[in-house]
Amino acid sequence: MTHLVYCYTFQACDAVPLLAHFDGAPVYDMASHMKTTIQIADNLLQQARRVAQGENTTLKALVEQGLRQTLAERSRRGGFRLRKATFKGKGLQHPFVESSWEKIRETSYEGRGA
Repeated sequence: MTHLVYCYTFQACDAVPLLAHFDGAPVYDMASHMKTTIQIADNLLQQARRVAQGENTTLKALVEQGLRQTLAERSRRGGFRLRKATFKGKGLQHPFVESSWEKIRETSYEGRGA
């Protein structure tokens, strides 16, 4: 069984002061949050609640922290980069210079079944 968890909600009229200050005045975070629903497996939800309680924080804060860490890790990884896998040589061997890809493939698999 899974539970629906309402992560967080603020209305646009709510002004939530953050810990940060700008020139001595509190900075307000207005309308930057939205309500969302996620499905979480029972055992994962129970474990998350225990961790949140043990760390004296909220489930919302724990979920946000996990998402931030995951997103940061993925952005650090960057995109896939194919390693350079070249070799010294002068291109295709003479019999294959003018051959089609089908001929090259057929010769490559010759004697290896199907």
